[in-house]
Amino acid sequence: MNIRKLTVAVLVITVLGFFLLGMKAYQQRVQQSQAQKVEQALAEARSAPADPARAADNRLVRFHSPTVGPARAPVTLVEFFDPACETCRAFHPIVKDILARYPDNVRLVIRYAPFHAGADEVVKLLEAARRQNLYLPVLESVLAAQPQWANHGRPDIALAFRAAEQAGLDMARARLDAASDAVAAALRQDIEDLTALEVTRTPTFFVNGRQLPSFGESQLRALVADEVARSRR
Repeated sequence: MNIRKLTVAVLVITVLGFFLLGMKAYQQRVQQSQAQKVEQALAEARSAPADPARAADNRLVRFHSPTVGPARAPVTLVEFFDPACETCRAFHPIVKDILARYPDNVRLVIRYAPFHAGADEVVKLLEAARRQNLYLPVLESVLAAQPQWANHGRPDIALAFRAAEQAGLDMARARLDAASDAVAAALRQDIEDLTALEVTRTPTFFVNGRQLPSFGESQLRALVADEVARSRR
């Protein structure tokens, strides 16, 4: 009986060992694949940065993407962002401070990653705000109200819309714009790109194509500072 139990235990341990090795190999393949895709995107961006036809093929930056900062800034900070994500909200003042620290050197490109329930509706609202030149005020207001509306089980999107209205948004016009084909197409493109780049969490940052290896304010600041320093050489 003891021999039988020992045999079963050895078999279980062996199977578990092979499973763990397989998972590790899979993760390494995914990371390598992502790195290759990012390198390809970066190469496309650098090969013709002023050519709209080429830049439109870049998985990291699209012409429909909201941007903050000089268009010709040597450092591009891409953030895959979910308006319902608490960590995105926490990083928002950090990103703002980075832009203020390097006003001539860094531009922010926002890409949408609506992973949480209801986030896609808020993304459409933000895009509608762009059409009224109120993107940043509405973004600030929506993020400030996030703890009230972004319940991940049952988000209260009406509260997000109320926050946008308090920022001065014409809601009647915004609802029409949010439902437009152009906004839907932009959101589909962002989802397609984040899938191709294997972005699985928010916020995910790329600085001149280099992905932030882990969450952390110091890591993000160091990566941006390094790229700024490179651009000045």
